[in-house]
Amino acid sequence: MATLIAASVLAVSLSSIQNILIVALGLGLVIFFHELGHFAVAKWCNVNVERFSIGFGPILLSWKWGETEYALSLIPFGGYVKMLGQDDADPSQLTSEEVAEDPRSYIAKNVPQRMAIISAGVIMNIITGMLFFAYAFQVGIQVPPSELGTVITGKPAWKAGMQEGDRITSINGRDASTFGDIIRATALSSSDYLDVEAVRYTGETFTARIYPEMNGTRREIGVEPIRGLQLIPAELAPKGNATLAGSAARGAKPPFEPGDRIVAVDGEELKGFAELQDTLAKKRDQTVTFRVTRGQKSRDELDITVEPQGFRTLGLWMDIGQTEAIQVGSPAEKAGFKLEDKIVRIEDLDVGKDINPLTLPDFFAERAGQEVKVVVVREEKGSGAKNHELTIVPSETPGWIERPSSPNAPLSVPSIGVAFHIIPTVLKVEEGSPAEGKIQAGDQIAQVELVLPEGTKEADILGTLDPVTLQLDDSNRNWAYAYWKMQEANSRNVRLKLSRTGEQATTVTLQPVRSEEWYLPTRGIMVNLLAVDQKADSFGEALQMGVTHSKNSALDIFLTLRNLVTQNLSVKELHGPIGIARVAYQVSQQGLAELSMFLGFLSINLAVLNFLPIPVLDGGHMVFLFYEGVTGKKPSERVLIAATYIGMAFVLSLMVLVIFLDVFVHGF
Repeated sequence: MATLIAASVLAVSLSSIQNILIVALGLGLVIFFHELGHFAVAKWCNVNVERFSIGFGPILLSWKWGETEYALSLIPFGGYVKMLGQDDADPSQLTSEEVAEDPRSYIAKNVPQRMAIISAGVIMNIITGMLFFAYAFQVGIQVPPSELGTVITGKPAWKAGMQEGDRITSINGRDASTFGDIIRATALSSSDYLDVEAVRYTGETFTARIYPEMNGTRREIGVEPIRGLQLIPAELAPKGNATLAGSAARGAKPPFEPGDRIVAVDGEELKGFAELQDTLAKKRDQTVTFRVTRGQKSRDELDITVEPQGFRTLGLWMDIGQTEAIQVGSPAEKAGFKLEDKIVRIEDLDVGKDINPLTLPDFFAERAGQEVKVVVVREEKGSGAKNHELTIVPSETPGWIERPSSPNAPLSVPSIGVAFHIIPTVLKVEEGSPAEGKIQAGDQIAQVELVLPEGTKEADILGTLDPVTLQLDDSNRNWAYAYWKMQEANSRNVRLKLSRTGEQATTVTLQPVRSEEWYLPTRGIMVNLLAVDQKADSFGEALQMGVTHSKNSALDIFLTLRNLVTQNLSVKELHGPIGIARVAYQVSQQGLAELSMFLGFLSINLAVLNFLPIPVLDGGHMVFLFYEGVTGKKPSERVLIAATYIGMAFVLSLMVLVIFLDVFVHGF
């Protein structure tokens, strides 16, 4: 009985010898238990087991105990049990009358006995998978909850009206309790849409329909895990600081320390990060007092006062682009906004001349509950561009609470539910600004470089001492993204490559200044990703959780296979033995409970894949046994040989593919 290992997992590099040995032992156990199932039932049925091997190919080490040879082989991608009368390398033995005369041969046994032997490996993996999961839940693991962090502007979740802090409870009727459940449900669903049940951080329940989109290899909805209220730990804090250089929080008295937990702002207790963000956004122009707990047992409490901080500005007003996305049920949708509308006037103010488009998120938020007249230019078939006046009533959602934090992300106006790009054409230069005298109206910005001052010796939040370059063209609409990066990288200057009609392209370097009128919704505090405990109160509960997780894992594997066939999932998402080893190493660094979870998944994966109806795998053998049980006769030698070679070719091709992906696509 041959065992094949292949799984869809992420890859990491190997470095620690201790963890490598733990990984090798864990992966070896998964293979060992599978083959042990075949071996034990074969012995129980009085079959002569000639060899029990971990690994394929040339034998590195072997010893004989009784009638069986036990071996470690060169290629550690699986294992096999070789029985008298059953050899995948010589399928003719299955029809040999001479071998069948030996009562201890595999083929001398009746169909139920052979089915028991064949299925024993899969059953063993299911049992061990459940036990691996049960151990992990008994010890306890930490996982990101099914709460949404950043909802990327313009992506499917944003269009459906999802917000940061929303907790998804089910997707297409299937429960969701972790962020991984959201990712898997999105990638593996066969439906064109996801029907989501969720709860806002305020306690309001709601439903939404999200239409995922392909990101090249799998479907996504554009969400990230949520952060918590605890500042990043010391090992992640640059130079021991859990605040951004140059930010208001860096200058707070007393200072923040890594590991501090925020519990309240201005005396109001916080439930989570979404509430913290909303509170700071609404108090952006005020000095606020954070109450934090400090120390391993969080017994020490102290108050930290933080001043407001203005946006870092260059004094450039850019042109506004067409509407890229509109949220379902938003004030904009109700007012009649359409895709590709371009906002040109608000009340009696010209957008780009009287209002800086970058300030529109705050402009509308400040008019929450009021009727606002908006003029848009709309292209109409047969009649060209026409102006349309719309009346919109903004909500109270603060501006810049949804930030353009990824390349090509448009700028969101959350209070009305629209998003648009900023076109890198300069419409106005503010007097007395860093750009005055260096840039003029009509200039086109082609490139933005964020540059550390000369002499800087340590990397900042962007993780490098080198300039960070962002292109601006029809394919890279990155002005809003670059502008937000300029806020995060507080100490960097901005180098702009620009073109001017009738002149050669030139480069200017500007040092941003902080606005005294336009305030950021953040204070520069770096907090950790939120993780919640999954721990059983008893072994019985842990076992039940293990059974449930095994069922879900098996279902996910079947859905993966289906989506590969329907091309809703790219083969590039597959990883092979090298990828398995990498992710196992990464998980082992987190602890034995996390490694046990991974080994449980791998065991279930092994069970499902090896029971597929492919010749040379257990499932292929079961197909032949069903045929024999129904017809009363064995398949012909020609059929067995042809099917076996086809199966071997398929399995070898699959192994070559996933190893190629591991090495050349995912990076060895």
